[in-house]
Amino acid sequence: MWERFSYYGMRAILILYLTAKVEVGGLNLDVLTAGAIYGIFTSCAYLTGMAGGWIADRFLGQRKAILLGGILIAAGNFGMMVPGLVWTVTSLAFVAWGTGFLKTNCTTLVGALYPVGDVRRDAGFSIYYMGVNIGAMVAPLICGYLGQTINYRWAFLSAGLFMLAGLLQFSLTGRYLGQEGLRPSTPPTKQDWTALRWAAIGLALVGLAIVVLRPSISAFADAFGVILLLTTVVVFGSLIFFGDFTREEKRRIQLIFVLFCASCLFWSSFEQAGSTLSLFADRSSDNSIFGWAFPSSFFQALNSLFILALAPVFAWLWVRMGDKDPSLPTKFAWGLLLVAAGFVVMAFAATAAGDSGKVGPEWLAACYFLHSAGELCLSPVGLSAMTKLAPPRIGGFMMGVWFLSISVGNFIGGRVASVYEAFPLPQLFGLVAGFGILFGLILLAFAKPAARLMGVAEVKASR
Repeated sequence: MWERFSYYGMRAILILYLTAKVEVGGLNLDVLTAGAIYGIFTSCAYLTGMAGGWIADRFLGQRKAILLGGILIAAGNFGMMVPGLVWTVTSLAFVAWGTGFLKTNCTTLVGALYPVGDVRRDAGFSIYYMGVNIGAMVAPLICGYLGQTINYRWAFLSAGLFMLAGLLQFSLTGRYLGQEGLRPSTPPTKQDWTALRWAAIGLALVGLAIVVLRPSISAFADAFGVILLLTTVVVFGSLIFFGDFTREEKRRIQLIFVLFCASCLFWSSFEQAGSTLSLFADRSSDNSIFGWAFPSSFFQALNSLFILALAPVFAWLWVRMGDKDPSLPTKFAWGLLLVAAGFVVMAFAATAAGDSGKVGPEWLAACYFLHSAGELCLSPVGLSAMTKLAPPRIGGFMMGVWFLSISVGNFIGGRVASVYEAFPLPQLFGLVAGFGILFGLILLAFAKPAARLMGVAEVKASR
């Protein structure tokens, strides 16, 4: 809960902080640069999940990785209190790495609590998702209020303090988790230690190159996009064509790849909540209701509020449907169609607002409702799918691969924000909606044939 408070508190105000004038505590960056920084940060927060999962699997165990992640996140939040672009970028890197260690391994730990074949797993993940969304709902309210009405540094301080409180709670109540996550699932081999050393050397060289070359944010973002693409190709290419897996395990990895692509498309739209939708809320929305004015960042609490209300309904629905429970690709397709519907709403809202007008808060509320329903069709089901489909010996790593899809989506969402001022908003939102509808319908049409082809037609999201 408190890790999500830190992340969503940061997400709610980051692009506003980056673009705010210096006299009100911001960095006064242009939208192009701010969008690139936002996209890289939110992408890295999930990209590091692969490394965090692998290190936990081989060296630390989930429990120690979670503690390490929390410490890094708190340090990054406190670092954000220091003004200046260099401090900001460095602190965001700490938060991103901490999130990679903590979030990935928390999710893996939840999956470990349920035996193989336990029908309660999806419902359990939905309950876990409710805990996640309590933090995500409260974060924009507290951090948004502190940042937009008092000073952004107070918002970063609160995120760091609450993260420390979460670490204390986790340490004191770890006995309820039994022996799960105390040790690495697979002892490290000589090759693992070699890979770890080379990874550390590679990161050090990248850091040195950045310091020496001092590339522009835009150039770095372009290079980062290429790295994301190559990472995806290398990961799935090595798993499918060179991995030491059984035929059934490879088929399941192929299904993971299909879900991975759908997830990338979903999150590239959904995660614009902190970029294009945040800018729309701040610039083109009348942020008041019944005469009460509120900070624009408050809108981002709606997603979690809707999740908390709808999660029990969806958890009950998946169990209630039993053998009629839709396949994983079908649920993912509905997730894409619903997130696209949200942007159809925003295209009409942008048209109504025009170049300088404002629309009522009900437009964004409707958008977030549709996005939340789509998220429940895809996100908790996707988390559960990774724990069921991934070969057990690489469970943590495959959870990191799932978060890689969110990383790609976040990066795309941030880059879309970079062109917020370059395109008419109705056209921008309409294009996002069009892609979601197109690929959602394609996935829906080929969901059952794809599942049968891969030999996993009977793998249902409720198992």
